Amino acid sequence: MGFEAALPARLARWAPQDWPVASGWREVVDDFLRSPAGEGLAAFIRQRLEAGVVVYPPQPLRALELTPLEDVHAVILGQDPYHGPGQAEGLAFSVPAGVRIPPSLRNIFKEIGCKGSNGSLTAWAQRGVLLLNTSLTVEDGQAASHAKKGWEQLTDALLAKVAANASPCVYMLWGAHAQAKAALIRETALRHGRDILLLQANHPSPLSASRPPLPFIGSGHFRQASAWLAERGHSLAFEPA
Repeated sequence: MGFEAALPARLARWAPQDWPVASGWREVVDDFLRSPAGEGLAAFIRQRLEAGVVVYPPQPLRALELTPLEDVHAVILGQDPYHGPGQAEGLAFSVPAGVRIPPSLRNIFKEIGCKGSNGSLTAWAQRGVLLLNTSLTVEDGQAASHAKKGWEQLTDALLAKVAANASPCVYMLWGAHAQAKAALIRETALRHGRDILLLQANHPSPLSASRPPLPFIGSGHFRQASAWLAERGHSLAFEPA
């Protein structure tokens, strides 16, 4: 049985010690878990699970397992995981193979210029694309239900770690939650002399993908990212698996 098929559909318990992460992320994760924000988040999620609430995804730190820090050359930053049954798999905008492709991901494939029949972006993660949300868990049917509960402190620290180390690196910030991280990324990268490209657009959701001021559809982010990285000697394909 493959890894994706073995994944449960929901978070069974708060057990970050059981969620594998690549070594480059370990210090950041452990520091967060020991912090007041990390302890508060743990208490909150345990309470919600004990109350019988369904929480997704089954492994909130999966992006950190599949994409080691030393391999990162692109970051796609979203808001929070999908909140429908069987959708979230711990990678921003990605759904397990065989799950119907959500509208936001369809717009992502449209912007790439391909139809896409498989909604799993694990191949991207394994190529060095960090698929991160600003909040890493969500409750069934309740978008942004775990926003401002502590995850943002971890994802800020992760983004700062990337900005201090990854070079060259493209950052695609989609939606207001993601765009709010632009200054953190820019200032950290500048301080450490890293070569970065910041691309910002509306969230790819049908509600905002084609609207001003920064329409996602027609933004050319994937074309720009691939060309910019190629100029620096890195080939990164964004085609679906």
